[in-house]
Amino acid sequence: MTAAKIVLAFDFGLKRIGIASGDTLTRAAAPRAAAAMGGAGPDWEAIAQQVRVLAPALLVVGAPYNADGSESALTHAARGFAAELGRRFALPVQLVDERYSSLEAGAALKSQRASGQRRRRVRRADIDSAAAAVILGRFLRGEGTRSHD
Repeated sequence: MTAAKIVLAFDFGLKRIGIASGDTLTRAAAPRAAAAMGGAGPDWEAIAQQVRVLAPALLVVGAPYNADGSESALTHAARGFAAELGRRFALPVQLVDERYSSLEAGAALKSQRASGQRRRRVRRADIDSAAAAVILGRFLRGEGTRSHD
């Protein structure tokens, strides 16, 4: 039996970077606190804190593609972020197709709020980290994986 590996996933955005964690044994993904994205770039210290606390074996980044599968305006920036993650933390980075992950995450959170499972209102940062959990879930199920160049 293979040992469980911790995986940290990121939903790259121009305002925030959603973060989620999970493992290869349970294949469950859970949202974590989002990191800010400012004029100087990502809040690398917030990301480094998550890496230090969780000690992941692998990082996953959502690659934003258009509905037809072509690259979007954000694809290049997300690839750059993925490359920088790999450089800074000396960990393998995998790209996963993130199409509709934010919509899926937002709908799930709003449904939880409507049913009473969730008490707080749904904030953008909640959706970003929930989207990272959707991306991680796809990775753990072997869906939408693309090679990182």
